[in-house]
Amino acid sequence: MKRPLRNTFIISVLFVLSMAVAGVFLWWWLTQDPTLSLQARLPGTDGTPPASESKGTVKDLAGTFQQFDGTPADLPGAWPRFRGSDFDNICKDSVKLAESWGENGPTVLWKVELGEGHAAPVVLAGRVYLLDYDEKKRADAIRCFSLADGREIWRRSYGISVKRNHGMSRTIPAVTENYLVTIGPRCHVVCLDAVSGAFKWGIDLQKDYGTKEPLWYTGQCPLIDDNKVILAPCGTDVLMMAVDCETGSAVWKTPNTKKWNMSHSSIIPATIAGKKMYVYCAVGGITGVSREAGDAGKTLWQLPWAAKVIAPSPVPLEDGKIFLTAGYGEGGMMIQVHENNGEFTAEVLYKHGPKDGMACEQQTPIYYDGLLYSIMPKDAGALRCQFVCYRPDGTLAWSSEQSNRFGLGPYLLADGKFYILNDDGMLTVIKASKDGFEPLGHTQVLHGQDAWGPIALAGDRMLLRDSKQMVCIAAGAT
Repeated sequence: MKRPLRNTFIISVLFVLSMAVAGVFLWWWLTQDPTLSLQARLPGTDGTPPASESKGTVKDLAGTFQQFDGTPADLPGAWPRFRGSDFDNICKDSVKLAESWGENGPTVLWKVELGEGHAAPVVLAGRVYLLDYDEKKRADAIRCFSLADGREIWRRSYGISVKRNHGMSRTIPAVTENYLVTIGPRCHVVCLDAVSGAFKWGIDLQKDYGTKEPLWYTGQCPLIDDNKVILAPCGTDVLMMAVDCETGSAVWKTPNTKKWNMSHSSIIPATIAGKKMYVYCAVGGITGVSREAGDAGKTLWQLPWAAKVIAPSPVPLEDGKIFLTAGYGEGGMMIQVHENNGEFTAEVLYKHGPKDGMACEQQTPIYYDGLLYSIMPKDAGALRCQFVCYRPDGTLAWSSEQSNRFGLGPYLLADGKFYILNDDGMLTVIKASKDGFEPLGHTQVLHGQDAWGPIALAGDRMLLRDSKQMVCIAAGAT
């Protein structure tokens, strides 16, 4: 009968000792820094990102803010959104750019280290904006740099778990004089004051609209049009929507009647038969949605498309034609949008696999002077990874030949020249010619891998990145 009493006594002693140890530890922790308090440990108040929930949702998209010592540059030029000012990846500024460099290559004006990804920058009013991912803090980081020297001006971060999946962040912000909008890898939309970085509003497309996260995270780049953000959630009920930049309130919503899903492609404005519209390639089909005040958000036409992985965006041509392409064996397709007494329809003019006509796996083709230019995908047979020029009827005009391959790299057109970056950071300049591939020069500008992020150009400053670093080079003619 004495043994139970003895056990009870031992348990009581152990309990008292454990409480004493816990008390000593708590006293020690609180005395390490007299400024610590419960308030200082709240997410967002001590420099740590807010905790994220298990399914990729974020409790507080305002996150944390850091101010640095960088200052905006007094330099000309802008690249305010995906594919530049006119959505065509063509710089129309009058600046003269170099066509070749000496043995040492172009001057690298500055460089910054980044989290792994392919997100590319935009530029406005001497500021460079980039959506990055901070692996150490596990946070999406919206960063603002000086165009002059690359010094960081400010950063706003919110905590979110993103696992490495051929990179993490891969979208391009949209910026105006007043607003900066980003879409994070897990479908979080954030709007900030473009100058101060002050938080305005945020939307979790997965939580709020039922968006299905794309296979390799979000690739859709936001579009700001007339102080409204145009998004394609492709959620349970909403295919496309407009959100007021100042308030974050929905202005209009397009129903997702066919239950299409979000692709990696971005929304592109177009005007067909005098009607302004937004064109978007979802997983399931292509659609045109009105962007005019009288019927904004109305579905004008739709066309099914069985492509499963769509990264390139639609390329509008003249007379209602739109070129579409996708990777992983899909190839390319030209469609024709018709108008009859205010009603629109669309049909396929031709369709082909990647070995039989123009295709592109990742970048969006450039339409210039009546011709389409692109880098062919890896499954294009003899043309794989070559830079090519195609006529709108689907026939090949010329290719860069097998000795000139460019991987999945980005390209833009400026000053009558194409600037093409290959996977390993080699920048090649070629003449924009209808007659054939005319290389002018090439130089190594990056030394990492997977240089897939689109190029930005502001004045004579060219911004390029690989998977972990961004550089700004002096691209002007000397």
